[in-house]
Amino acid sequence: MAGHFRPIAIALAGAALVLSACTSAPAPTQSADPGTGSSTPPAVTEPTTLNFFTDKAAWEPSFDQMNAASESTGITLSFSGYSDPTAYDAFIKQAFQTKKVPDLFTWHTGDQLKQLVDQGLIAETTPLWADAAAKGLVPDGLIDNYTYDGKQYCVPLNVAYWAMYYNKHVFADNGIAVPTTWDELMAASQKLVDAGVTPFHQMNFIFEFVWFQTLVLGIDPAVYRGLGTGESSFLDPAVVQAMELWKEMGSKGFFIDPGVQTDPQTLLSTGQVAMANFGTFFTGQLTSIDQVSGEDYGIFVIPSVNPQVKNQMVLETGPLCVGAGAEHEQAALAYSGWWFTDDAQTVWSDSRGDVSFNPNVPVKDPELAALVAAANSPDVELQPRFLEMVPNAIYTTEAEVMGDFVTNWGDPMEALKKMQASADEHWGK
Repeated sequence: MAGHFRPIAIALAGAALVLSACTSAPAPTQSADPGTGSSTPPAVTEPTTLNFFTDKAAWEPSFDQMNAASESTGITLSFSGYSDPTAYDAFIKQAFQTKKVPDLFTWHTGDQLKQLVDQGLIAETTPLWADAAAKGLVPDGLIDNYTYDGKQYCVPLNVAYWAMYYNKHVFADNGIAVPTTWDELMAASQKLVDAGVTPFHQMNFIFEFVWFQTLVLGIDPAVYRGLGTGESSFLDPAVVQAMELWKEMGSKGFFIDPGVQTDPQTLLSTGQVAMANFGTFFTGQLTSIDQVSGEDYGIFVIPSVNPQVKNQMVLETGPLCVGAGAEHEQAALAYSGWWFTDDAQTVWSDSRGDVSFNPNVPVKDPELAALVAAANSPDVELQPRFLEMVPNAIYTTEAEVMGDFVTNWGDPMEALKKMQASADEHWGK
């Protein structure tokens, strides 16, 4: 499929990465249990079913488990999942123009959440965050992703740390140790290519930006952050270096054809790629095909390109939001408060095979546990994901340009000029 860029509206084929009101019940109330990790479940006078919409259709089994766990609260979810992210975003925005405002729905942090907040479409959750912080249910800094003008909106559906997954068998067969420097990573990649193995997975839609954020962060984190505020230019020398390095890696055969439609977990498990740059949600995708953590695959922090730069790790978080004025708004807020608790997050973490934002929830997977420990160590600096960091108007252009770039390996400067033109237009307004 080289030479043909597929637009980002296409759903991630096969990847496990998604309306009915029951009864109108009086508003549930949450009774506080200060100083503990579990709140008393919200009291409801009769069962309430929330209309719940998500672009994570493949996560329905996890939400089924959450429904079983939330029975004691008297609140359950009526699940409606979308696989096409573009169609989902359009549906949610249109829903707010009708009387069928979603009770509960998943969305995006960053500029896209701010747009809904600015329009008054999202119910405020400031008291829920204050309660969760007082009970130690959220880590420091997470609240920043949900704060606008000093108030909080939505609660964290999930968090994901981005790192490198690798096939342990491929590494062992080729005598490769886990790299701790960028030079070691590049040497290992060349050794794999020489042995007929493609080092890295890559996509030209949905996650087309992943290697861009990895390379820019590994060269100059300050420049990377500036791309989200307009303080940095896409023509900055650090960004130019990243794009040129990206193309050089592509010319050496370090990446799989981005048009391949086989699921990334299958490509990694079968050794068609040796490594995959993904968020920790990828663990659930691997275990769903019977891959064993620590035996079949491992995870490591991607070393920075510049040895003088501390290792960087992207922290992604997605929100669970309550529609302002929804039929069951108060019940949805009560459910959101329950979502913070140890009980809820333990079930959620187990069902997803992923980490939880709640620091009281143990990480059972040894590879994930080591990664979380590294993320919280002084040796690693956490950064926002590119998709949420830059304004949506800029990202839309970047997605198309980067998707085409990794498909055809064109001129890096031409690609960067297009991206900067989009940034100039946005910040000029």
